[in-house]
Amino acid sequence: MLQPTPTRDALPRRFADFATLPEAVEYAARGIRGFNFYSARGQLERVLTYRELYERAQDFARRLITLGQRRESRVALVADNSADFVIAFVGCQFASVLPVPLPLPTSFGGREGYCQQLNLQMKSCAANIAIAPENMLDLLKEATAGLRLAFTGSHSEFWSLPDSKNGAPAALRLPEADDLAYLQYSSGSTRFPHGVAVTHRSLMANTYGIGYHGVKAGEDDRCASWLPFYHDMGLVGCLLAALTCQVSSDFMATEDFARRPLQWLNLMSRNKCTISYSPTFGYDICSRRIGKEALANLDLSSWRVAGIGGDMIRPDVIDRFAKTFAPTGFSEKAFVASYGLAECTLAVSFAPLNRGLEVDMVDERVLSGDMKPGANGKPHGLNGNGGFFSVITSNDNVAYRAVVNCGVPLPEYEVEIRDEDGAPLDDRQIGRVMVRGASVMREYYRDPKATAAALNEDGWLDTGDMGYRIGQSLFIVGRFKDMMIINGRNHWPQDIEWAVEQIPGIRTGDSAAISVPGHNAEEVPMVLVQCRLRDEDERRNLQRQIKETVQQFFGVSCEVILVSPRSLPKTSSGKLSRTKARIHYLSGTFAAQ
Repeated sequence: MLQPTPTRDALPRRFADFATLPEAVEYAARGIRGFNFYSARGQLERVLTYRELYERAQDFARRLITLGQRRESRVALVADNSADFVIAFVGCQFASVLPVPLPLPTSFGGREGYCQQLNLQMKSCAANIAIAPENMLDLLKEATAGLRLAFTGSHSEFWSLPDSKNGAPAALRLPEADDLAYLQYSSGSTRFPHGVAVTHRSLMANTYGIGYHGVKAGEDDRCASWLPFYHDMGLVGCLLAALTCQVSSDFMATEDFARRPLQWLNLMSRNKCTISYSPTFGYDICSRRIGKEALANLDLSSWRVAGIGGDMIRPDVIDRFAKTFAPTGFSEKAFVASYGLAECTLAVSFAPLNRGLEVDMVDERVLSGDMKPGANGKPHGLNGNGGFFSVITSNDNVAYRAVVNCGVPLPEYEVEIRDEDGAPLDDRQIGRVMVRGASVMREYYRDPKATAAALNEDGWLDTGDMGYRIGQSLFIVGRFKDMMIINGRNHWPQDIEWAVEQIPGIRTGDSAAISVPGHNAEEVPMVLVQCRLRDEDERRNLQRQIKETVQQFFGVSCEVILVSPRSLPKTSSGKLSRTKARIHYLSGTFAAQ
């Protein structure tokens, strides 16, 4: 019977203080830890110790080299949460070949849309090889039609290739610190995908920051994750950080989490896992699905780092999770907010451990641009920790938004908040978040124009996010490209979506706030809402409630379109894609119900 790898290990812990990923794997292989892969029903299906990973990865690399792959050839890997993917990804490192994790089909509009996306990403990186799980071979072949590749097939088919030439095993080809380690496509990459080029030096710097400064990994730590390996939080935060800091991790498939989200918590409970991360929606779905009997069988008292990242953090959702699972021993102080992006390998900042979620209550008039910060750079209104609310209205009928403290940047980074002209801003002044440090990407692969738009000559990265500082702490307001400007005022879509989702019958994730072109080129605010009602009077009443709610909170008259359940598009990591929603609306994809 398979047994999960133990947590304790006599091997002295090193926090990613290696030059390259192969060096980190070689060191981890001296110990007893590793990765464990679980089925949809929570059964342990595969144990991959770091020793086996080290050996199998080298065998994989020899096959790549024997196949004629050169330094920085690209291997496109459909990234399911499996031991096969992990071996292939690490195997590429021992041949100095670049793995390119590709998404699974769950977040795309059918077979055609998925295959087109894979094809675009493989063209973008000029892939030389494409490998997928056995059950996805038909999709892979469709996606690679017209591409000239050295090999297209399943993992088992790849392993049937020779690892030697003329009887002599291929010599491994190890990378150096400034060589590229892999290419990461961000979850929002669609029509014009940008592959983030990550060096070994950047990867080691970031996983060091995650393990040493962020979660402070210890001897008794064990991770659990359902996050996809094609997303930076799943790949770097839960896979590579665990490997380079010698922590055991338990994995379940992302699609299994979508069907049975409580298996994530069962895994945490059964294995006494201490660290796990999720976007807000993961905590939300668990709160909504749990029943009294299942709750009574959970023990989450070991969970010391309940990380939140990957999307805007919803304090009300997080508070509901904490209250729901308090009977299991879960502590609200376990929540750790963080900020990161693929262009910085992953992590930029972490909130302090053992403090829980902290929020700053900001006057919505400041966020909309109607009010400038007052004396000493402080916004008018409430400041400090304000409780678990996304938006509240005070007695004087002024709305405030709870903006989450995403913590202090890792020591490697310089972070500045800048205005439209590039001038640094003071505390509590909202502007563009700029980052410089060892983990910042080298480039967008084979895309100098996009690279120049994001990275300046001094190494500063424009993250595309809007935020502000209070002392050393970083607060993120939203994506610059998502911000809507209506009648000269700024409006953040997540605020509008929150307000709409307070209406009875509308669930978290059921709405998307976008703007569409109107007369005279002005922006018209629109809310797309997934609706399950069939009665026409009930539907009209719901539309009226939504319009009145948006008007009450934001003084905006909006259009409301009711769309079918599960029709709002998602990114490959499961986040709402407002960009895709807007495109779908303008192209007529959302048919009237």
